[in-house]
Amino acid sequence: MIRPAVPSAAAAEGVAITEGYAPGALAAVVGLHMDYYGPCWGFGLPFEAKVAQDLAAFLSRLDPARDLFVVARDDAGAVLGSISVDGARPGTTDAHLRWFIVADAARGTGLGRRLLFQAMAFCDDRRVARTYLTTFAGLDAARHLYENVGFALVSTSDLDQWSGGVREQRFERPYGARPADQR
Repeated sequence: MIRPAVPSAAAAEGVAITEGYAPGALAAVVGLHMDYYGPCWGFGLPFEAKVAQDLAAFLSRLDPARDLFVVARDDAGAVLGSISVDGARPGTTDAHLRWFIVADAARGTGLGRRLLFQAMAFCDDRRVARTYLTTFAGLDAARHLYENVGFALVSTSDLDQWSGGVREQRFERPYGARPADQR
């Protein structure tokens, strides 16, 4: 069941960060992905369809006790970023960090760091044994953020689930890993 968005305490500097689905969020998050990955990486319809289908399926089963969907908006309501945690299912110990994106206009403002810290706090509050993400080589700014919160590269493969001609990477973060600047 899709639940309405709930404002978080993290609203500051003209950016409101909300947890949960709100009308239009699905399309906006898919749009942010295409705004970046289309022109910068040449990703087209196969990537857009995968993001839209996977995100729609996630939102349809969103359970706030184990899943997190966060959207950041500016004062005018434009979506500036998002991040999600596809939580651990019964009988599993891993959560999947997904759909982490920041609009071009908000890059370098600290918004990505705020979103990532919120997602990691969510995982740690639930004592998720391991959080993982899949990405690809070449996203150096994102990799820096991931490593700063305790993720480590554990594998690289030729698998290209995004149909963009890239090498997939898997990063993992154990429960309670500290940000690099707090170690």
